[in-house]
Amino acid sequence: MTGRPRVEGSVRPGWEAVRDAFAQGQAHDDGHAQLAVRHHGRVVVDLWTTGPAASRSAAARSVAAGAGDASSAASRPAAAAAGAAAAGAAAAGAAAAGAAAAGAAGAGPAVTAATGPAATGLATTGADARRTGPSDAGGPGTGGPGPRPYGPDSVGVLMSVSKALVAVCAHLLAERGALDLDAPVARYWPEFAAAGKADTTVTDLLAHRAGLPAFTADPGGAPLPALLDGGARVRALAEMQPVWQPGSAFLYHALTYGHLVGEVVRRVSGRSVGRFFADQVAGPLGLDLWIGLPQREEHRFVPQSAGPPPTAGRVAAAVQELGLAPDHPLATALRASAAELARVTRALDRREGRAAEIPGAGAIGNARSLARLHAALIGPVDGVRLLSSRTVDRARAPQTDHLPQPAPLHRFDGPDRSRFGLGFELPRPGEPLLGEGSFGHAGAGGRLGMAHPESGLAVGYVCTAMSWDPSAGPDPRWVPWTAAVREAAGIPART
Repeated sequence: MTGRPRVEGSVRPGWEAVRDAFAQGQAHDDGHAQLAVRHHGRVVVDLWTTGPAASRSAAARSVAAGAGDASSAASRPAAAAAGAAAAGAAAAGAAAAGAAAAGAAGAGPAVTAATGPAATGLATTGADARRTGPSDAGGPGTGGPGPRPYGPDSVGVLMSVSKALVAVCAHLLAERGALDLDAPVARYWPEFAAAGKADTTVTDLLAHRAGLPAFTADPGGAPLPALLDGGARVRALAEMQPVWQPGSAFLYHALTYGHLVGEVVRRVSGRSVGRFFADQVAGPLGLDLWIGLPQREEHRFVPQSAGPPPTAGRVAAAVQELGLAPDHPLATALRASAAELARVTRALDRREGRAAEIPGAGAIGNARSLARLHAALIGPVDGVRLLSSRTVDRARAPQTDHLPQPAPLHRFDGPDRSRFGLGFELPRPGEPLLGEGSFGHAGAGGRLGMAHPESGLAVGYVCTAMSWDPSAGPDPRWVPWTAAVREAAGIPART
């Protein structure tokens, strides 16, 4: 990043340290970010960066990065993507792909955020960053000459934070009595019973236990469904044979989860998961969150920046290092997942990709709305509460702690392996969220939404630079402000 970006926005008295910590975390970020925090439903932190940043589109940055050293900082997001796509072989996969060292340190952001009683989360200082005119964004599919300005109303790709939005839809239907999470999926989606999946439950889908971690060609050689053809992808999943006995192991379903749970939502509600979320969640709460970005909101979108995806050779080497034979079903799934993540990232760089419902990775939104959504999961927000305490407790109850990853990946099981509730990630050393009892979801590159019922905290963080490598532990951008948020809320420090 060149120049000095500014941190703007507002914090309430007692939360000033979060402003400084956010600035610290963003000091060397090659992009922009937003941070929003609610405490017992009230906005206490509303911050964002402005000023110079390398907020180029993923495709544009890939071209630029390709001209340089493949082991440079620009390749770090690619290694992270390989690790994320490797679905829970997570650290080992990313490490084998060869994550690069961090980029050179730059100047930290200047801080101009307001504090005091007027800091409601809506008041701002400095230039008003709201964009109301036609898009002027650069990058493929946008048609504009240069980068969009960034501010509190900007929206961006949420990647796997999208999975939390889908989970909320399922839990809403369950709370209303329309969906039994313990029932077989085939009760609602009869075609899903094919290929040994008759006993797979909705909870297996939500907890990544279904044995369908990636889209792969079926034994008959059917081609991979077109990326944006949701109907074809759902049909492929219904016909697919599980890689392991459903319920006996778990592995992150990086790009199948959204279609699996989303189809259950559609079968039960009669609406696509994007439409259901818009009608039943985003609408009542006034959220700027979408699974399928409307054309009328396109002018607010700011592209993400990402390095080039890992080559097929790098992915194959990573899979081999996990001890998998090339023709092992898991090896096929991991290679397919890495390729799929690269395709999704490219698709979201174009209008047609953002308009499509890619429910496990393609949601669009901002930090304010992520914080508002998570606050409404654990308490009332302007008179609206989405889920009861009982439903939240079930959603955040561990569902995978007692299960291994499928052989031979179980040998990588350790204290920092992924942990899941029903549709939500749970804290672990590499992704501690807000500590024990918190739940939420991270997204490739560093996006994050989470809540902590006991303290009343709800947080949203959205960034434009895909720079988080899950194999290296928590995103360095998160570490300062998560500690400051915990301290301001009175959560005891982790020991």
